[in-house]
Amino acid sequence: MPISSTAPTDLWLRGVAANPGAPADVLLRLLDPAAGEARRILCEERCLPDEVVDALVTHPETKLRRSFGHNPHVSPAQRGRLVGDPHSLVRAAVAGGPRPRPRQVLPLPDDVLITLLTAEDSCERVLLRAGEILQELAFSHQMSPSFRYRMRGHEHPAVRATATGVWGRLTAEERHALVTDPHPDVRKAAEYCVREADPAAMEAEIPDRGHYRWLILSSYALSDAVVEEAMADPESRWSIAGNPYTPADAVVRLAHDTDPGVRRRIASRADLDPALWAELTQDPDESVRTRARVQPLPRTTEECRAVDHELSEAASRDGDCLCFVLERHTEPDPDWYRACAGSEEVLLRLAAASCATLPADLVARLAQDPHEEVRHRLASWHPLAPAETVLAAFVARPLQRPHLLTQSRLPRTGLAHLLDHEDPEVRALAAADPTLGQPPVRLLTDPDQRVRRAAAGNPLFAGDAVEALLHDPATAEGAAANPGLPAARLHELLDRAGVPR
Repeated sequence: MPISSTAPTDLWLRGVAANPGAPADVLLRLLDPAAGEARRILCEERCLPDEVVDALVTHPETKLRRSFGHNPHVSPAQRGRLVGDPHSLVRAAVAGGPRPRPRQVLPLPDDVLITLLTAEDSCERVLLRAGEILQELAFSHQMSPSFRYRMRGHEHPAVRATATGVWGRLTAEERHALVTDPHPDVRKAAEYCVREADPAAMEAEIPDRGHYRWLILSSYALSDAVVEEAMADPESRWSIAGNPYTPADAVVRLAHDTDPGVRRRIASRADLDPALWAELTQDPDESVRTRARVQPLPRTTEECRAVDHELSEAASRDGDCLCFVLERHTEPDPDWYRACAGSEEVLLRLAAASCATLPADLVARLAQDPHEEVRHRLASWHPLAPAETVLAAFVARPLQRPHLLTQSRLPRTGLAHLLDHEDPEVRALAAADPTLGQPPVRLLTDPDQRVRRAAAGNPLFAGDAVEALLHDPATAEGAAANPGLPAARLHELLDRAGVPR
């Protein structure tokens, strides 16, 4: 068993910084430079009481404020308090979002987003300009589609222009209002969306190679000349096979392409002619037949996208869905999801399990689904997923664990049956269970330090037992994180580590 060579006082500091039972006056002491690495743990790796948040957002050290700006364990509103920070790197941390980025990124409050969108550069030198900070925001997933839609009539043009990012949600009247907006920046953003539906404009813009070429071929309007050019290239044929603007005659030709991947893309279109759909259900390639069969006509673009998502996830990472759990720009009709929950097709039940608004009776049904991946998808996506379903997903799917650990639905008690599990992450979860009946003594010598740390932090260890653990390098950090330690003892540990009162 490897033993830490770190000084016991440093281990105590790290443990106290992570201690969920440490009161605010203890945690505030850890903002002193004498706390060393514990300061980073405090700022980045835990939720914090309001008094500590108050101290951090006004702390004189930029490094600490920036660390707090990336903290994935605090609320967006708490991080958003730094939106007016005098240092551009701190504002960029708020705009860039939590690090590491969680699968479920929560949107920033409206007032914080508006402040970022309307910020202007001052004449003083800064490391990042306002536009660069907005680029951080654009890739952070912290600006939801519903925010963009709500802002379509905002008084500030920079905010109003964000509504063009949900062009598909807007009515004809709302689009017209943006196209004829009195501010040129809003009109420019809206005109770009209009141009995407203009075949001649897209033909003039399409490059010979690169991501923008792929984007046009996959999503934007196509002239006859561009279609014919694309038909001569296998990769381009795959792209236009999924483009909603691809003309009907080209769709028929692509449905008979020699590449089953192209035919599968055609089979996923919402605008298929019934005769062509029937033909594809008899395709010689099983994946093409399946893609056509699982969605009889009529079907909408949103429904097709939901099923395509499940197909792409099934083809990657052995079925582990690691995509972001975010508000979607457009959703299928709720009745469609309800019908999917009762379908015989696994792909459709997977789509239903990914719908966070599915009603409780159907959640209970999918929690008993015979297909393991349906149950695991439900555990990751739905706020009403039963605790036993979430725990089973945690045990079976290591790649899902970072996300599941952030969910209140993951059980933290009743885990005695997992104490001898072969996976150390599972043993660590069980080792922290405060309802085990007796302290998990045997796990204090576990070969994995995560298990030892979790066991030593179990509040079932108290008095002389936890004191002994504090003086063992193998368990000192976990013991200092034990929520059963009284505040007076935590202060003593900081005193011995040389942290000022």
